[in-house]
Amino acid sequence: MATDVGLLDNLRTVLAAVRDAGIQVIVVPHRRWEEGDYDAWDHPNPYQVASGQMQAFARGTWGGEWHPDFVPQASDLVAKEHWGSSGFASTDLDCLLKQRQIVRVIVVGLLANTCIECTSRFATELGYHVTLVTDATAAFSQDRMRAAHELNGPTFAHAVLTTKELVAALFPAGVERERVVAMD
Repeated sequence: MATDVGLLDNLRTVLAAVRDAGIQVIVVPHRRWEEGDYDAWDHPNPYQVASGQMQAFARGTWGGEWHPDFVPQASDLVAKEHWGSSGFASTDLDCLLKQRQIVRVIVVGLLANTCIECTSRFATELGYHVTLVTDATAAFSQDRMRAAHELNGPTFAHAVLTTKELVAALFPAGVERERVVAMD
């Protein structure tokens, strides 16, 4: 699905646009799996068990390191790694946002139907204004993308936009700009 939506190009476009607009970028990385991470846990969720078995986010591997085009820049903030699907649970993301009086978040990254949706829902529950960028996220299937953006997204996100629509919204004359992008 990432290639179907042009994910990498759209992420590059979104990040360039928000940086050009002077918007704070906050990266919210997934926990990088290490041997023994869930051994003593009573209730790891199915996603955590699977990521441990597949070592999907294993430290030092392709999924556990920064993509060369998305390495955080000096001006970016990096939240603590999240262990589950939400970028807020057990991290400092809420504190990073509140201490900077940021109330509007633009959410991009992976996966649309897990981390992006859960982080966005949590943001809404905490009182943030949430913008989802549909083609700057991806999932493992078209059904999961549709569920995340067409069925579920409109129930919690204040705006569901494409990359092109987001960029147009960031740069109109006389309109206040968004203040943050959280990337999962």
